[in-house]
Amino acid sequence: MAAPPTAASLSSQSPNLSHLSQEALEELKASVFQRLHPKVYLEKYLDENVRPDGRGASDWRNVEVNVGSISTADGSALVRMGNTTVVCGVKAEIAEPELDREGDGFLVPNLDLPAMCSPRFKPGPPSEEAQVLSNRLNETLVASNFLPVSTLCIQKSKAAWVIYLDATCINYDGNAFDATLLAMVAALRNTTLPQATYNEDLNKTFCLRKAPRVSLQLAASVPLSMSFGIFDSRVVLADPTSFEEPLLESTITVILGDKNKVVTITQVGSAFVIDDGEVGDENDSNSSEGFNKRADSLPVCIQAARLRREELLVVLNKV
Repeated sequence: MAAPPTAASLSSQSPNLSHLSQEALEELKASVFQRLHPKVYLEKYLDENVRPDGRGASDWRNVEVNVGSISTADGSALVRMGNTTVVCGVKAEIAEPELDREGDGFLVPNLDLPAMCSPRFKPGPPSEEAQVLSNRLNETLVASNFLPVSTLCIQKSKAAWVIYLDATCINYDGNAFDATLLAMVAALRNTTLPQATYNEDLNKTFCLRKAPRVSLQLAASVPLSMSFGIFDSRVVLADPTSFEEPLLESTITVILGDKNKVVTITQVGSAFVIDDGEVGDENDSNSSEGFNKRADSLPVCIQAARLRREELLVVLNKV
């Protein structure tokens, strides 16, 4: 295992650093070691039952939600999850329904991960990660039926609302999916539309600008996402940061709806973790090669997600 350089060695090797205080040299030493040996750096923290940002393995970051910050949008929300910040705006327009779904409107979610939010993203067309996350967000909103698209129909086969959910990550520090889904849910709850009527004689849709705007007909079940990562097949980390994400062997995302019912679970990699405290049977198929007991972390993640969802609902219902 690589050993971090000492403050004295850094100062002696680089005369330009001689003006720095001992504390500043220690911070520089830690920063260099983190960049050169990120996995060892994280292991050293977890050996002390703490993460680099001061949280325990099962601790979540603080969440803040603000709505209505974009005056030109039909609805908007800004979510801060730790240092990850996502803003979501809702714009609505009227279009003709599809022929095979003439009684339904459209819900179009999209997430943008611009270069300004993190050095890991480059300028240019949407990254593969942004496209994958956008598809997952769309699948989640469809599976949860949070906004039934049938409620967006103005006149069957003639006119329907198209709801564009455009989210942008303005600061990326990991777990963008959870933050974006929360921002989209909050933005939809904040959205109001003008009253629209279809005139069959003129074959046109008219919006009543002076009439009170109406809220969307949302389902009672609010889909919220909680993500976990498994490090070194031993530790389950809740709400991973951008530093932790590349070091994870597996990820688990639990999406819960009303009464904490599971909407979907997305798992990439194995959910089993090694329990060093127990020794398995040599003939046990769940034991690893060294006979360490392997436990399924999924039930633990689901239970932790249910507790976290209640916390998020409290924050969401305050806005």
